[in-house]
Amino acid sequence: MSASSNTSRPLSTAEGFICGGIAACVAVTISNPAEVAKTRLQLQGELAKGGGEKVYKNVVDVVVKTWKNEGLRGVQRGLGPAYVYQILLNGSRLGFYEPIRQQTNRLFGFDPTQQIPVTSVLSGAASGTIGACFGNPLFLIKARMQAYSPVLPVGAQHYYKNSFDALSTIFRAERFRGLIRGIDAAILRTSMGSSVQLPTYNWTKNQLVTRGISRADSIWTFLASSSVSGMCVLAMMQPADTALTRMYNQPTIRRPDGKHVGALYKNPIDCLWKTLKTEGPLGWYKGSTAHFLRIAPHTIVTLTANDIIVGLYKRVRDGDMQ
Repeated sequence: MSASSNTSRPLSTAEGFICGGIAACVAVTISNPAEVAKTRLQLQGELAKGGGEKVYKNVVDVVVKTWKNEGLRGVQRGLGPAYVYQILLNGSRLGFYEPIRQQTNRLFGFDPTQQIPVTSVLSGAASGTIGACFGNPLFLIKARMQAYSPVLPVGAQHYYKNSFDALSTIFRAERFRGLIRGIDAAILRTSMGSSVQLPTYNWTKNQLVTRGISRADSIWTFLASSSVSGMCVLAMMQPADTALTRMYNQPTIRRPDGKHVGALYKNPIDCLWKTLKTEGPLGWYKGSTAHFLRIAPHTIVTLTANDIIVGLYKRVRDGDMQ
């Protein structure tokens, strides 16, 4: 992987998937409380003129009130499915990115080792789309579990005992279609974020190293590169992320033909349009501060941990441990 500073034999796709998944699990443990806050802020005042009455003032208010009323379980709601989702999403995003990028370079007649902006963005979007499809059922139940509050509810409320109960409940009611609900929004969100995550990380890292600012194996290089990457990811995916949360959490109705459809939105574009008409453009950016507080440390920890884990794994694999 190009995100690794080690010059030994590159990782296989399976090795990259596993290392990327482990790194993402480390990150999500830290970032999940901000994700809970983001989800609740995005649902607050949904389709209400002027944003409606506010239960929560800001991200800090969400975390404080959730901790006070629901305890640790409340601020870490959805952590179980979040782990599995992160393994599937970031394992795919970090594991498939480099093979796809190299093949895309070859397809367009470029050197596979070259960092070409266009092919890098396309590869990032493709690897993210793969992960979004794999992880959609887990992200669906994670969003619903994070939105649920027995004390200060916002948006539609879905109570599940655990991840298995959530999956089985949805499957019994809506079959397979229920588990892939919102997958179009997930693909939009993840492809937009993934299209810039690794390209901006690798570009920043290469600039720091080639200009002699820091070493390739320095922790400061990893941190600076992942910080830039995190800000770019946030800028790209915030509106799509709001649409995704609302698409996942919306109640469903059963049509005469037996199909379950969303009660509020037909698709992510419909969601964005209705949000814009009712709540204005700022409605797309609800929870953006919480999103930044989630995505910045999550991206920093994921990419930094991935570099460290890949380096350690290669040393063990290649017998270079001192």
